[in-house]
Amino acid sequence: MTSTELSQCIASLEHNIGQVVLGKPEVIRLAVVTLLAGEHLLLEDVPGVGKTLLAKSLARSVEGDFQRIQFTPDLLPTDIIGGNILDPRTQEFQFFAGPVFANIVLADEINRTTPRTQSALLEAMSEQQVSIDGVTRPLPDPFMVIATQNPFEFEGTYPLPESQLDRFLMRISLGYPNRANELLVLANHRSGEPWKLLQPAANRQQIVALRTAVRSVQVEPSLQNYLLDLVHATREADDLQVGVSTRGALCLYRAAQAWAFAAGRAYCIPDDIKHLAIPVLSHRVQLRQYSAQGLRAAQEQIMTRLVQNVTPPR
Repeated sequence: MTSTELSQCIASLEHNIGQVVLGKPEVIRLAVVTLLAGEHLLLEDVPGVGKTLLAKSLARSVEGDFQRIQFTPDLLPTDIIGGNILDPRTQEFQFFAGPVFANIVLADEINRTTPRTQSALLEAMSEQQVSIDGVTRPLPDPFMVIATQNPFEFEGTYPLPESQLDRFLMRISLGYPNRANELLVLANHRSGEPWKLLQPAANRQQIVALRTAVRSVQVEPSLQNYLLDLVHATREADDLQVGVSTRGALCLYRAAQAWAFAAGRAYCIPDDIKHLAIPVLSHRVQLRQYSAQGLRAAQEQIMTRLVQNVTPPR
C-alpha cells in the first residue's frame, strides 16, 4: 500500500467510528492510534457514556473476528481462553477455543471480575498467545483487547492489578457529550443501535500494513531522551511510590510513532510525546498516599505537573 492509501485508510476508520460516536474526535483518534500501535486500550468512565459503543464501533470498522466477553464475579479463566474437554465418545481431550481467539476482543466491565480471572489475559496481551495445559497456541493477527471499566470506587468492582494495567497502551475516558451531540444521540438511537449498520472501513491485511508502516516512523535521539526524561521524572517524584516501567517507556515510544503517522508525518515531534504522556503513563504510576480527589484524578494531575516541568527539546 502507498502512503496515500494508508492515510486514506486511517481517515476512513475515524470517519466510520465518528458516525456513531458523536463529538469525540480526540477519543476516536486515540483509539485508532492504539490499534495502529499494535497495543490494547482501556476505557474508564462512569456507566452509560459510550465506552462499549466506542469499542463495538471500532471492532465493526475493522473486518475480522470480534468477540465480546461480559466480565462478572463468577467468570473463570477457561471462560476466556478456552480449555481441553473430554469427549465421552472418543475418550480423548479436545481443545475448545475461548472468545479470546479473535482479532478484536471486547472485555466489557473488566473490573467486575476477580484478579485471578483478569490475569487470564496477561499472556494474550503481552505475547499474542495463550498457554493451556503446556501447549502454546497463537492468537490471530491482528489482535487487540479493548477493555471497559467503571471507576474502581463504584460498588462491586475489583481494581486491576498493576501488571494488568501495564499491558494497556492507554487509559482514556469519553466524558459526557455536549447538549447538541446528546440530541443527535437521542435521534440516532431512536430506531435501534447505529453501530450495527457500520460497514468495515479496513481489512486485516490493511491493519497489518498500517502497523508495519508505523514502526518505520523516525524518533530522533533528542526525542528519545525527552521521553526518558518524562519516565525518570515519575520515578523520582516524591508523591509517587512507583514510577513508569520500561514497558511504559516503550509504549509511549510506539504511541508517539502511531500518533505522528496518523497525523501524516514520517517523524515525531516533541508535541507528540507531550500530548500522549498523560493517557499512556498516568495509569502506570502508584501514589505514595491516598488522595481524596480519587485515584485517576490524582494520577493525571501529577503527570500533568511532571510534563510541565520537563523541558522538551527545541
